Amino acid sequence: QVQLVESGGGSVQAGGSLRLSCAASAVTYGRNCMGWFRQAPGKEREGVATIYTRSSTTYYGDPVKGRFIISQNSAKSTLDLEMNSLKPEDTAMYYCAATPLACSAYDALWPSRFAYWGQGTQVTVSS
Repeated sequence: QVQLVESGGGSVQAGGSLRLSCAASAVTYGRNCMGWFRQAPGKEREGVATIYTRSSTTYYGDPVKGRFIISQNSAKSTLDLEMNSLKPEDTAMYYCAATPLACSAYDALWPSRFAYWGQGTQVTVSS
């Protein structure tokens, strides 16, 4: 069982930055692919950014490309999401997720591929 705990959410004005962090349990077999997803009220959960931990290949959703950066620290078992140039439409609950499956450009951002989820951290961007 992979345990995931997010931190770093909060409120920021448009144009600002936030950094989210996800602390993962030391069990590595369950997290070949890890990532960040978000869900705004009344909307479906969507993939923000994911990383194939074996190769460090990254994948980004179109709305965040060029603004967000996902990174992993294998030694600390953490997954970070640096969010820059934030917009009000980035407001959502952000979730860290992991899966023992490999991820590819075809399916890396599909929530259904991920078996383990954190509790989420709220990000609110005001205009």
